[in-house]
Amino acid sequence: MTVSKKNGKVYNPLESMMSRFEIAAKKIQLDPSIYQVLINPARIVTANLPIQMDDGTVKVFEGHRVQHSQTLGPSKGGIRYSMSVTLDEVKALAAWMTWKCAVVGMPFGGGKGGIKCDPRTMSKGELERLTRSYAAAMSDVIGPDKDIPAPDMNTGPQEMAWIVDEYSKIKGAFTPAVITGKPLTMGGSAGRVEATGRGVMVSCRSAMSKLGMNPQESTCVVQGFGNVGSISAKLIEMLGVTIIGISDISGGYYNKKGIDIEKAIKFKERNNGTLEGFKDGRKISNDKLLELETDILVPAAMEDQITRNNADKIKAKLIVEGANGPTSSDADDILDKKGIYVVPDILANAGGVTVSYFEWVQNRLGYHWTEERVNRRADRVMKQAFNEVYAAAQKHRCNWRIASYIVAIKKVADTQKLRGVYG
Repeated sequence: MTVSKKNGKVYNPLESMMSRFEIAAKKIQLDPSIYQVLINPARIVTANLPIQMDDGTVKVFEGHRVQHSQTLGPSKGGIRYSMSVTLDEVKALAAWMTWKCAVVGMPFGGGKGGIKCDPRTMSKGELERLTRSYAAAMSDVIGPDKDIPAPDMNTGPQEMAWIVDEYSKIKGAFTPAVITGKPLTMGGSAGRVEATGRGVMVSCRSAMSKLGMNPQESTCVVQGFGNVGSISAKLIEMLGVTIIGISDISGGYYNKKGIDIEKAIKFKERNNGTLEGFKDGRKISNDKLLELETDILVPAAMEDQITRNNADKIKAKLIVEGANGPTSSDADDILDKKGIYVVPDILANAGGVTVSYFEWVQNRLGYHWTEERVNRRADRVMKQAFNEVYAAAQKHRCNWRIASYIVAIKKVADTQKLRGVYG
């Protein structure tokens, strides 16, 4: 499992996820037999992928696909290309997808895939051969009714297009529903690019409404200015909230009077994808950015950014998690004691998998929805999911994070009981 290190302590996102799962399971008195099913992945497939490199040599890459659960439907989850990919990491991410799909009511289980490679050092031809090899190796594992991959770290529409093409050749029929996150011309969905950031905005808006926060009088800091962070910032700004801080790998930028997010996005596009040299905010460190006096904090960068080492310095009233696992479990109690509300990752950033579901549905129907229709339906799903989590938090007297796990685990557990467990 990929770990992160902060102030000398090593953090493991899998441990954070499992500690929260344990708390939620105890609160709902989860049946021990169902517990055993849910803590173990349903299926693990590892394949060695021999690829001829451009220089004529052959290199063997290791690829994984983990199906954590198919209780609610076919498994769903991205494929990442990274040297950090391990089987433990893929297993943890697959479990996260189970809870993410369940909490927003998608008829999917959790899955995840990964190839241990460094795509930055590979040519387009090498990446295509690697991707097609992975698709061929997993052709009996994935499928529209079995397991539907999607883009993840260092993969995007091009890789998805290669997988659709290779899978379709093997099966002898064009099968766009085998994967989501495709180019529009190959059956991709309108609204998919903004889907995760839009879900963060809807979650933020719903939380602000419950907490009685006026957008026109509220400030927000967004850590991370990639796809999720920049779109979250743009859409939250459109609610009337003043964005006073943004950041990327180059550091943080703070302006108490507000940052023009559209201007920041255009600057980044012109500046080789970085905010380095952005003049409309005072340069500060990413650590200091998290500790700014603000109403809303959106961590949309890496995992384990808020830990027991800095949780007591967080001044936001509301945290909306755009990234996966940005808060370590040892920070939860500190944030609770400070009265800080957290919309957790498995709810806040589930807009992406929601629109992925819509893409899958459109592919099955052979029909395209307009972006307006996609956004309207996605917003409704996200708002309904938040309200369900809010009600669970009230009922079980717990924070929104544990309530999200309760909602998700209960849906999977109840369905598993109906389907039965082998005796």
